[in-house]
Amino acid sequence: MKILVCISVVPDTTSKITLDSTNTRINSEGITFIVGPYDDYALSRAIEIKEQTQAELVVLHVGSSDSEALIRKCLALGADRAVRIDTAALDSYQVAQEIIHYAKDQSFDLIMMGKESIDYNSGIVHALVAHGLSYNHFSPVMHLDLDTDKLILEIETDSGKSKVSTTLPAVLGCQEPIAEWKIPSMRGIMTARTKEIAVIFPNHSNFEQHIAAHVVETERLQKMIPAENAESLIDILKSENLI
Repeated sequence: MKILVCISVVPDTTSKITLDSTNTRINSEGITFIVGPYDDYALSRAIEIKEQTQAELVVLHVGSSDSEALIRKCLALGADRAVRIDTAALDSYQVAQEIIHYAKDQSFDLIMMGKESIDYNSGIVHALVAHGLSYNHFSPVMHLDLDTDKLILEIETDSGKSKVSTTLPAVLGCQEPIAEWKIPSMRGIMTARTKEIAVIFPNHSNFEQHIAAHVVETERLQKMIPAENAESLIDILKSENLI
């Protein structure tokens, strides 16, 4: 069995976020970055499956060399090897295309990742990957068991929880309480130093060229309308093209 866990690298939730001088990107100076918390859940459950089944576990990240310390942490937790696609993660579609391009010839039985990253929160990368590879897809997955060649899943739905079974191969978007986060052991940390992080070039043939990004900010007017002048609210909304 081969398992691929895709990880994102995101700002720590305790970091103060500011924009750079172009007002289009996050200013990374002084920010602590972490593996996406939902991806940590996916990795933790994948490690448990690896220990139960002797599966091969590969970690994949789309990003720059700055992320290699965090990738090395994933190796210390128990992943067998890691792959970094050497390009900035610009949007969900681009990241999904990079994952698809890497995974399509690798015969992975199971691809796991968080239900969403905690920076952009798009929550669609796993769906795009599943569609691109024609794999079964479920998200958010709260519980995962293996039954021979099937997966037994508990997923969150609008009406509560549902228990389903599906065949492999599959792509899963994961969340708590699918597993508890792992802490790397000293032995794992030492072993991770010799594990491979393969760096591969991005695939630019399958998606559009990124030209520019613009952050649109809307200032709150914060106007107080006295109760006796409530009728003036209509005029203000019209003047601001809000109605």
